[in-house]
Amino acid sequence: MVTTTVEKLSPTRVKLAISVTPEELKPSIAHAYGHIAEDVQIPGFRKGKVPPPIIDQRVGRTAVLEHAVNEGMDGFFREAAAANDIQPLGRPEADITAWPDAKDFSGDLELTIEVDVRPEIELPPLDKLTVIVDPIEVADADVATQLDELRGRFGTLSTVERPAKTGDFVQLDLVATIGDDQVDSANAISYEIGSGELIEGIDEALESLTAGESTTFTSTLLGGDHEGEEAQIAVTVLAVKERELPELDDDFAQMASEFDTLEELRADVVRQVEQQKKFEQVSQARDKVADALLGQVDVPVPASLIEDEVHRHLESEGRLEDDVHRAEVKEASEKAFRSQLLFDKVAEQENIGVSQDEFAQYVVQSAKQYGMQPQEFIEVLQQNNQLQSMFGEVARSKAIGVLLGKVEVVDTNGAPVDISEFVVANDPADVADEETDEPVETVASAELDTVVEAEALVDEAAAEPAAEAEPAAPKKRTRKKAAAEEPAPEA
Repeated sequence: MVTTTVEKLSPTRVKLAISVTPEELKPSIAHAYGHIAEDVQIPGFRKGKVPPPIIDQRVGRTAVLEHAVNEGMDGFFREAAAANDIQPLGRPEADITAWPDAKDFSGDLELTIEVDVRPEIELPPLDKLTVIVDPIEVADADVATQLDELRGRFGTLSTVERPAKTGDFVQLDLVATIGDDQVDSANAISYEIGSGELIEGIDEALESLTAGESTTFTSTLLGGDHEGEEAQIAVTVLAVKERELPELDDDFAQMASEFDTLEELRADVVRQVEQQKKFEQVSQARDKVADALLGQVDVPVPASLIEDEVHRHLESEGRLEDDVHRAEVKEASEKAFRSQLLFDKVAEQENIGVSQDEFAQYVVQSAKQYGMQPQEFIEVLQQNNQLQSMFGEVARSKAIGVLLGKVEVVDTNGAPVDISEFVVANDPADVADEETDEPVETVASAELDTVVEAEALVDEAAAEPAAEAEPAAPKKRTRKKAAAEEPAPEA
């Protein structure tokens, strides 16, 4: 085992001094000879069969040593981090302060590695936290809105000879041009004025137009090859249609639902609105529980990781010189990062595990959100080294559910709020299969090393009806200090 001393530079950064003996470096030396033997071509020797003495003559022991150190550094760092219970964030920076003698590989390899780490967090008693949410209040307007939406499903459209107004449906032709070039067009499309689903500015342009009339306006294209560019939009109204809604009576209730009377239908709509507001109340509690914790716990974050994240965000938006937006993004990034660290700590403290089914279902749902197939989504995660970090996201989500079962939730009137049906078990052993009543099997992120294993889990989940990431490899440097690379933060 390598010898390591740890110096705490700040609450979020440490320096490791690692000493590797010749005996500990020997496997890396052997690997270096084997790797070089596969690469070099020397007359009289088959590829991969070049003996070490010939490699020493033709390539040199210095090259072998540098190859061994660069290839072995990652393993030495991981071993040192695990032995000292260090949880790295981002990519470590390594310096080689002493090399073994290239003549006989004698002498210790000395490394110093600086890395951002998870800060030590002391959670307050979770059952002493209070979260305040809005009360459930079902107004007549809420019920009327739901009934109108239901009536809209059974409405009919009739052509009218008058100017169009909000709520009308229009049939129109549309042409978009940039300069003298036509970049998009659509013929005889149907659009509801006021829905905001077509293109910015079209609602205002269409209002007051009658069938046969045209107008032009300037707007920003939302898709296609010219997305984000300003274009001249020409629209011609072909027809104006208004929606006629059925009367709210018993006949409508029988047509639109399983109820015989409007009174029964209205009572059911009230129940639906109450349930919807209950979900909103729980969502609000989930958001506020992080604020409640952040208000009581100091969670330092590595400044360099936040700056890198802010830079990437602004660069993707083309707003690197926008100082006001930079401050906004920085504040949001810091809060999000602190929340992740907090819920990671809750997951650790409450021994929250992730079952195979939970992981698979999370991947399937996430893939749907991005409009991707689960296997395609997994491959993207694998390519970006994010597959294992998905376990952290699932565990954090479960941590919030566990936390909601511990904190006190009240509404602004001081009345207690029962959210027990939305609380998850805080111990994997407490989660049982619905059919067998046996504990579900959990899987650690480190056990899911390949995309094939992940796809096997997800295939099962997709067929049904509808943790910690490993330390990053240190930056490798030669005898002189290498230029710093951008770290990849992952809470």
